[in-house]
Amino acid sequence: PTTVERDSVSVAFVQEALEGLHRRGVDPRPLLAEAGLARAALHAPDERIPAAAFAKLWLAVARATNDEFFACDQRALQVGSYATLCHLTLHTRSLRQAMTRGLRLMNLLLADTRIRLDVQGTIASLVFDTRAGAPRVFAHETLFVLLHGLFCWLVGRRLTVRRAAFAYPPPSWAAEYTVIYSRTVSFNAAVTQFDFAAVDLAAPVVQTERTAKDFLRHAPANIIVKYKNAESLSAYVRRQLRQAAPGPIPDFESLAGALGMSLSTLRRKLDAEGTSYRLLKDGLRRDLALRQLTQTRRPIAEIALGLGFAEASAFHRAFRGWTGVSPGEYRTAHRRRRAAVE
Repeated sequence: PTTVERDSVSVAFVQEALEGLHRRGVDPRPLLAEAGLARAALHAPDERIPAAAFAKLWLAVARATNDEFFACDQRALQVGSYATLCHLTLHTRSLRQAMTRGLRLMNLLLADTRIRLDVQGTIASLVFDTRAGAPRVFAHETLFVLLHGLFCWLVGRRLTVRRAAFAYPPPSWAAEYTVIYSRTVSFNAAVTQFDFAAVDLAAPVVQTERTAKDFLRHAPANIIVKYKNAESLSAYVRRQLRQAAPGPIPDFESLAGALGMSLSTLRRKLDAEGTSYRLLKDGLRRDLALRQLTQTRRPIAEIALGLGFAEASAFHRAFRGWTGVSPGEYRTAHRRRRAAVE
């Protein structure tokens, strides 16, 4: 089984997804309704969308357009393409073989982007070469999520992206990238590429036709933010943090003690899974803050204290880093949008 490290994504991804519908002349309203998304909320740049709702929208758009790639390429990635990619790569021995076979298929299906595996010493890279003039931002974002999620699932663990470089300026939602792609991100690169340890290429493919049915049944919800093995340490830590909420969130030292690990061991193991205690804690705090600001009337100072912030000012700074606005501005804007819909 798989899940995602956070349960929400920026509304910017929904706005980008709808661009493909506009290009095809498809009315987005019934598809948004099917996904449970209020259209009025999509005009707020700071809005968060449940990852599950975005997954429903993805499937609805694919059915309506017969394109699993949001019209991001001259050629439609017809419904069933991802399942075919999954089954094609499944019957390989190693990640290297799976990537080689999978990229060959994707390069046959797509016209605007060519994907290649480049290995230089201890670093392996997935490199996206794009046809001049082709749209890149959402195409590159989506394409990597599809491939990375599949490759992680094939070997049964998250493949840590050591560095992600993008061949375009940072979009307004660039803050999402450190959670979705890598903790080390750069923009305006010559090409879009994702670096990981070359030793990972030798990882054995551990999935079967039986497990593939479950993976595809839950796609794309299981890959939207980050593939995560539900049995991993980071998944366990996140469950522990969620169970502690809404009470005090345990500090790193307490958590390490409860796990019977030294601080350095816990830190190293989380790092190997591409995350950290701070990222896990901040992701939970952010989601809890958004929920309480929009679903309760609790005073902001009380919310801050409940989330473990010693001072309301520290909560305000953190919240601005998460959303770009203050907690009060976020709550007011949400209430206005909800009133407009009602």
